[in-house]
Amino acid sequence: MTTYLLINDQGRLVRFLIVGVGAAVLLFVLAYLFVILGMAPFSGSALAYAIAFVVAYTAQKSWTFKSRESHGTTLPRYFVLQAGCAVVSGVTAHTAVTHFGASPFVMSAVTTVVASAASFILSSLWVFAPRS
Repeated sequence: MTTYLLINDQGRLVRFLIVGVGAAVLLFVLAYLFVILGMAPFSGSALAYAIAFVVAYTAQKSWTFKSRESHGTTLPRYFVLQAGCAVVSGVTAHTAVTHFGASPFVMSAVTTVVASAASFILSSLWVFAPRS
């Protein structure tokens, strides 16, 4: 049943992509806004990232996956997943360039697809999956 939902729920995948793109745009806009308003680049970007993280988590939990699990269960899992995806992104980018000679564009595309797929699958099967 879980595999069926993962593969056949196209609406969930579309919602996941909308939230992901929306969070990326929010991060971009807030980081830019905070810096032009006088915040230090590190502080402004970190604050923008924190806000985008909370918005993305909330939207993924409530809209994309419609999870009824407690925040005490899903939020730590989401945090671990996103930290893991950051590591996977770094390894994927490094491997694409050093072992396959990928251009920056190809490296970015491959990294985005790999991290997004890992995030979607693990969000579906672990982070927001109902407890049995």
